[in-house]
Amino acid sequence: MNTNKKREDGSVNDTFEFLLTRREGTVEYLTLNRPDVRNAFNDQVIVELTAWAATINADDDVRCVVLAGAGKTFCAGADITWMSNALAYTHDENVQDANAMARMFAALDTLPVPLIGRIHGAALGGGAGLASVCDVVVTDENAVFGFTEVKLGILPAVISPYALAKIGRSAARELFLTGMRFGALRAKEIGLVHAVVPVDQLDVMVTLYVNEMLSAAPDALATAKALIPRVWARGASDAAGLTAEAIAARRVSEEGQEGLRAFLEKRKAKWNISQ
Repeated sequence: MNTNKKREDGSVNDTFEFLLTRREGTVEYLTLNRPDVRNAFNDQVIVELTAWAATINADDDVRCVVLAGAGKTFCAGADITWMSNALAYTHDENVQDANAMARMFAALDTLPVPLIGRIHGAALGGGAGLASVCDVVVTDENAVFGFTEVKLGILPAVISPYALAKIGRSAARELFLTGMRFGALRAKEIGLVHAVVPVDQLDVMVTLYVNEMLSAAPDALATAKALIPRVWARGASDAAGLTAEAIAARRVSEEGQEGLRAFLEKRKAKWNISQ
């Protein structure tokens, strides 16, 4: 792997072979960097994304992450060479391989900071899985999506918990079973993406979302993100105790106190570094 490799823009690709990282203030920019194979997954990409997620969990300076893909495509799914190697895997080896990918998606899904997907070109298979674990997804109007695994005789299995949470059972029945590709507007309709813009406006819209995240309290963001899976699918009465405790804790927290004072004093809260 390359270590501390300087790139032309002056940013540093710390310890990764297939990921580029750049830090601007409190925002981490993460780019899948296999443009020659449309940023497809292989076992090394999975290892690197899992390791990168661990560094973000341990870094209190990061308040937001933007995930993108180098070249013409965000992520085309699984690498052909990697898939061809899997033809010789035993059942147990396939389970081990799938568990590694499951750990990667879980690590990305549970990041304590917002993960914004900047998607262009295509997000297919595992690429659609990446869209599913992003908190906010911005895509270009010509981008193509697809849970295409059944076309290859396999399943969108590892990504299914995250995709189902995003698009729901009805859309999953259509899209998992047909493997059909669909456009950005359809992706927005089913909740996989949140904003569809011309490709030359992608960064403008991403910046808008970044600024919204930077105007919010960091601990409150992390707590709100963690609250969603705890409350989702519970009835209101079942969740009442949990949510009452959650809001009570925030109201007496340092951030909660500062936020209320800032509102009453008509000033920015101390954490608000939005532009």
